[in-house]
Amino acid sequence: MQFKDIVGQEAVKNHLIQTVKDERISHAQLFLGPEGSGSLALALAYAQFISCENKLENDSCGECSSCRKYNKLVHPDLHFSYPFFAKHKEDTATTFIEEWRKAFLANPYLGLDEWRDQLSADNKQANINIAEAHSIIQKLSLKPFESEYKVLILWLPEYLEKEGNALLKVIEEPSQKTLFLLVAQSQEQILNTIISRTQIVKIPKLKAEDIERFLIKDKGLDTTSAAQLAYLSNGNLQIAQHLLIHKENDYHELLRTWLGASWKNNGLKFVELSEGELAKMGRENQKNFLRYGINLMRECMLFLAETPGLIHLPEKELEFISKFSQILNLAKAEAIAEELEKAHYHIERNANPKILFLDVSLKLVKILKFNTLPKGTHDILL
Repeated sequence: MQFKDIVGQEAVKNHLIQTVKDERISHAQLFLGPEGSGSLALALAYAQFISCENKLENDSCGECSSCRKYNKLVHPDLHFSYPFFAKHKEDTATTFIEEWRKAFLANPYLGLDEWRDQLSADNKQANINIAEAHSIIQKLSLKPFESEYKVLILWLPEYLEKEGNALLKVIEEPSQKTLFLLVAQSQEQILNTIISRTQIVKIPKLKAEDIERFLIKDKGLDTTSAAQLAYLSNGNLQIAQHLLIHKENDYHELLRTWLGASWKNNGLKFVELSEGELAKMGRENQKNFLRYGINLMRECMLFLAETPGLIHLPEKELEFISKFSQILNLAKAEAIAEELEKAHYHIERNANPKILFLDVSLKLVKILKFNTLPKGTHDILL
């Protein structure tokens, strides 16, 4: 994994590269960023850059013996730890290393749900058990085999409970040339005793324009579709890629038509939509469509609250909320968002989509139609 392969995060990349150039490599670092921000990929690219035998100015070479092994996650001085679903108390991360390599190489932005899908998790809870803590201590007690540093990347230390206390000594006083990189999403769920022994590297969620550029360049999307998925993903590249797999509809036009039918109390139209396009688009697309609607309603609330500096939308969506907000107030926008959230909840639990969308349509009519509105607004959604 090279820095050039990671979407966005230029400021973080530059910071990490500079620490190596300045020889200020902290032995224990906590990469703290939301899911889909690239924090795990950044940790690996950082470790590869440190171990590279022919460093470039701002990246690893990608071609030396060390880089080739890093690219396949098989370097003898690179170790991983992560939550898993233990079947036996002696299971450790090494038990699942082949599944881990396959999952990471397929998607360096993976989340816990995708990792779960790689394993036969049944109803087991993800955990980093005491056997894994002891395994980490053993790995880090060894001298580097090939590189100057031996590296352990621990993904999601939130799943270390009291077992994490066993690692305190090795984190605080590691053997020489040891690099301990923790990759986390929630600082509040990590043991304070671990946080106090690490240097925090904060990683923000990705910018919409970076995700949009990735979808156009790497996935071949047109500008409009890429902008819509980037907006929906809310800075999470994992969600953006998930949406890409299931995207079969133009959510914007469909939402506009649906809200227009509800506003005009056009029963024939919203019955047609409820029994037709909305019902037949598939569960994942239904969830994505509702999520899109929820996000737009939240943008309407910001628009109504006169906070334009907080609104960052593609042109089409911005034009829509500026018009649609004319027939709304904050209470109405909040009520619509609440109904869409309820619908999303029920779709996840396999509700009948025909009945559900018809029910939501009737509730939208009540919210939109039967209230006093300013004159001249009746044609806004035509």
